[in-house]
Amino acid sequence: MKQDQARQDLSRQRGGVSRRHFIKVTGASALWLSAVGSFNFASRGVSIIADPADPVAGAPPSIWAANELLHTLTSGGIAVSRCEKLSQAGSGDLCILVAGSESPLARQIFRDAKIDFPVAPEALGLIPAESDGRQVLLVCGYDARGLVFALLDLADRIVFSDHPFESLTIEKPVVERPANSIRSLCKLFVSEVEDKPWFYDREMWREYLTMAASQRFNRFNLGLGLGYDFLQDVTDAYFLFAYPFFIDVPDYNVRVPQLSEAERTKNLETLRFISDETVARGMQFQLGIWMHGYQWLNSPSPNYTIEGLSAENHGAYCHDAIRQLLQTCPNIGGVTIRTHGESGVQEGSYNFWRKIFEGVAACGRTVGIDLHAKGIDQTMIDGAIGTGVPVTVSPKYWAEHLGMTYHQADIRAFEIPKQDQNVPELMKLSAGTRSFMRYGYGDLLKEDRRYRVLERVWPGTQRLLLWGDPVTGAAHSKAFGFCGIDGVELMEPLSFKGRRGSGVAGGRCGYQDSSLTPRWDWEKFAYTLRVFGRMAYNPNTDPEIYRRYLKSEFGDAALEMESALSNASRILPIVLTAHGVSAANNLYWPELYTNFSICDPENENPYFDTPSPKVFGNVSPMDPQLFLRINDFVLELLNGDRSGKYTPVEYAQWVEDYADAAVGYLAKANATVRDKSRPEFRRMAIDVDIQAGLGHFFGAKFRSGILYAIFEQTGDRSALELSLELYQKGRNYWIELANRAKDVYKSDLTVGEQPYQRGHWLDRLPALDADIALMAKKLSQTPPGTKPQPDIVRRAIEEATGRPHRPTAMCHHVEPGSFKPGEPMEIEIAVDAEVTSARLYYRHVNQAERWVSAEMQPTGKSHRATIPASYTNSPYPLQYYFELKQGRTKAWLHPGLAKDLTDQPYFVVRGIRKG
Repeated sequence: MKQDQARQDLSRQRGGVSRRHFIKVTGASALWLSAVGSFNFASRGVSIIADPADPVAGAPPSIWAANELLHTLTSGGIAVSRCEKLSQAGSGDLCILVAGSESPLARQIFRDAKIDFPVAPEALGLIPAESDGRQVLLVCGYDARGLVFALLDLADRIVFSDHPFESLTIEKPVVERPANSIRSLCKLFVSEVEDKPWFYDREMWREYLTMAASQRFNRFNLGLGLGYDFLQDVTDAYFLFAYPFFIDVPDYNVRVPQLSEAERTKNLETLRFISDETVARGMQFQLGIWMHGYQWLNSPSPNYTIEGLSAENHGAYCHDAIRQLLQTCPNIGGVTIRTHGESGVQEGSYNFWRKIFEGVAACGRTVGIDLHAKGIDQTMIDGAIGTGVPVTVSPKYWAEHLGMTYHQADIRAFEIPKQDQNVPELMKLSAGTRSFMRYGYGDLLKEDRRYRVLERVWPGTQRLLLWGDPVTGAAHSKAFGFCGIDGVELMEPLSFKGRRGSGVAGGRCGYQDSSLTPRWDWEKFAYTLRVFGRMAYNPNTDPEIYRRYLKSEFGDAALEMESALSNASRILPIVLTAHGVSAANNLYWPELYTNFSICDPENENPYFDTPSPKVFGNVSPMDPQLFLRINDFVLELLNGDRSGKYTPVEYAQWVEDYADAAVGYLAKANATVRDKSRPEFRRMAIDVDIQAGLGHFFGAKFRSGILYAIFEQTGDRSALELSLELYQKGRNYWIELANRAKDVYKSDLTVGEQPYQRGHWLDRLPALDADIALMAKKLSQTPPGTKPQPDIVRRAIEEATGRPHRPTAMCHHVEPGSFKPGEPMEIEIAVDAEVTSARLYYRHVNQAERWVSAEMQPTGKSHRATIPASYTNSPYPLQYYFELKQGRTKAWLHPGLAKDLTDQPYFVVRGIRKG
């Protein structure tokens, strides 16, 4: 009976995994055997020693985490005792010493082990040592949060091991500190029918928040009011204007008439519970209040409405409401607010927002303000800073998606402000003079800024399919610290499921096959969140951390499943980077792609923010500075004058190669895994298959698009024949992946009410077939050529259908450590090959500006250029890269992207500030 109970207790711990393996208390480790000799582990206990006078070990979150460790041990049938001193521990016990890193005993252990423990928030250590003649394991943290992470890591080792005592053996000291000071996880409430069940589920919250802390997220953000962008056609308004769903503010008769007082009370109690449980685990609780509009426009049948507000009392009510809510929930540590027009308030309403900020400042304690960056300007930032509270500004990392592992070198032309642009007053900043702030860091990264910057990863590229790759995860982690950025917030998978009134009861994961549905939706993404959180904390995380999870789930197939999912996870971020059909997640969903016509400029599509003519070959990359769109690439091919930008043939090959690798590793896993019927294996295998199919589809379509552009620009019929052939090949890949998803995922997967925001992969076939039919018609109307094919066209076709080869040579460049604003900066590069030209591209780290280029002057194998003093006289860092050419047809970039595509493709140098 005890063993059965232990199995049940362990089944729900750490990372939302249903553990199918009972922990067997057998075996021994050399470390402990050397101290006490041979014995029966089943009868051996563990002593957890913590001095209550230690301010770190005695902090409430540390006590909570120590209790979690104790529960994990006892769930495995292991006797555990709690002590205040090492001398009180049982003589044969394994001793776990819990302490702050500044405690005398910890400092003595550091000296003996010659460990330089970091004096840094959230630093942690797991250190085997000897103290008073006994072998101990020191579990320590610089502060309570660091100690929580260390204790939960120890518990995690136990849960994912069949040998608990061996898992407690730390052969070499583990000492870590965070790479990013903010690592936030955001969960959105956007649908009453889909989100109320998890919102009220207290058991879910305990497990979810423990998972988040275990994966070293240090902030949790509950986001409200993002169900709609604009208050038009509102049907599901639960929490849309959030305050009256929680509180009754005295002196205002503001209410939701359709909401009972009992439910409002329940909502407030639930919010208080969630915030309390978050803080109990050592994390900060953040409340996102994204909507401050209260009038639903052109909305004949909303389920909830707001009464009692008018233009006259709106600002005063919101000031008092946010203050009261913060006072009622004392563990809310910060609020996230958007101030652009999609908040329901006209942009430039500085007085209104100042009232909100003052309401936060008046709550009686320090609560930070996190301002969503779209449409933000210095006046708005200064208004928040002027209240005296800490201010963070949060731009989007890769628009409303996830791209490759660096900050895009430039924004698309659509986001660059235009002269005489007519925009509505509601959006006069975010769609007008400040449009460069829509989808990136904009002009936020001044060296002398008085606010923090936090990157936010939006759920556009992938929403349903499982993803996770330690290699790109580590690279993203490094990018989150770009130019002093303070970290990242991940809007978790499924964030927008059921948005804009499209919610459907029955689970957010969208499975038609109910055997694949986990108890809680986030459990599907346990590995995703493990990789993301751990890498955000430490990009050099030991692979054992994520492999322990994989080994517990897939046994001997663990490494193959890791590689299969890693390769599959790299595909869609490349598609997004190279082929930015829309920056808006409301429109562009590469995972469930709405076909974009190759050959019909009159086609119906939702992509308002893609260039005209709106055809596949004319789509801008999301990073147009480093990537070529299809039509521009073909111009280069036919003109014989190449730039160093990455080409559609290259990114087609990348996604094809990753798809091939994913399929190959999955085949090996299928041959190795013991139980293919387990939902954990099936979920990952299905999603790998679908993503690999997407890689093959996009690879074929990119190549088809290139060939079609060759046809358009030359009239060459053979190019059109091959274009059609590859388009049909891409269609075959799509059918395969759509059929793979059939009966697995529901026929109507909804993240919005429009056709391109819902449906199934099978639904996308008619548009694909229609475009293929149109191309076939064009082919039938194009007579065979009578003239010999020009060599340049033949070579262009060969390149479009072949494997690309990027020219390169060994380059030597010493980056300046810094620069002095107002002084010229000399840049030099040496190339171990003869180059006909070298061009320097440079720009302030400010997306409101365009790149400048200068031809470099040769001196032997070196080339030199100077960034003038007038340009360095700026509050921004500088970024630059080189374009190198050998004749007209060979060109490349330095530093560019290395083989694994995960490095930063430009250099950045920071300025030395005065004072």
